[in-house]
Amino acid sequence: MMLPLSSWIMTGNLMKNAEQKIQACRSELSIIVPMLNELDTLPDLMAHLQQWQRLGCEVLLIDGGSDDGSADIVEAIGFKVIRSARGRALQMNAGAAAAKGSILLFLHADTRLPEDGLEHILGALKKHRWGRFNVRISGEALMLRVVAFFINLRSRLTNIATGDQALFIERTLFDKVHGFPAQPLMEDIELSKRLRYFERPACLSAKVTTSGRRWIKYGIWRTIRLMWILRWAYWRGVPAEQLVKRYYRAENDEKIP
Repeated sequence: MMLPLSSWIMTGNLMKNAEQKIQACRSELSIIVPMLNELDTLPDLMAHLQQWQRLGCEVLLIDGGSDDGSADIVEAIGFKVIRSARGRALQMNAGAAAAKGSILLFLHADTRLPEDGLEHILGALKKHRWGRFNVRISGEALMLRVVAFFINLRSRLTNIATGDQALFIERTLFDKVHGFPAQPLMEDIELSKRLRYFERPACLSAKVTTSGRRWIKYGIWRTIRLMWILRWAYWRGVPAEQLVKRYYRAENDEKIP
């Protein structure tokens, strides 16, 4: 059965729109993923990033000195790997320096973008120069949904974005604030403070999904308590270099002072 002319036109328009989407992504978006010893989550991460690479997006993985072979595997698969000094801020800045895109998307290795994420980003950047997604925390515990709700609400009220929310920023603005501050903790909060000086972020209701593994491993309530202690201390002016020691002591199951 032959399709009517209108159906052929519609199909042609869909193909044209898909091609325009690829072209826009290829020329504009660089996805920057800091990584360190990601062997356990590598299959899922690679499958996710390959979807975006097939669209034509530039994908850069910034390795901070993995010793589990994960960086070599990623490179063998065909992704571009950049070796950097360890530290999420340092790694993301190294990725930004190497990226070719005019839009920089910083994606944690345990966070997954929605399938229509590109459309949301390009749409948001028509009115804004930076933004973030809402976050969903994977896992069956109801409390994880509550935590995600308050993370998103706090972000919307304060115009502060966290790394788990997949920050996207126009390169010109990122360069204007000199990138992520070279500090070992709270780099996403400090960057947001600098960015919001120029304008409020686009707070997308579309959700990225981040792993709830760490929340479950260390205990949801214990993790909430730790995060609030660290944020309160940072707000009071305690240097990030001191806070990171407290953070890793807590991860090693030592008592939080």
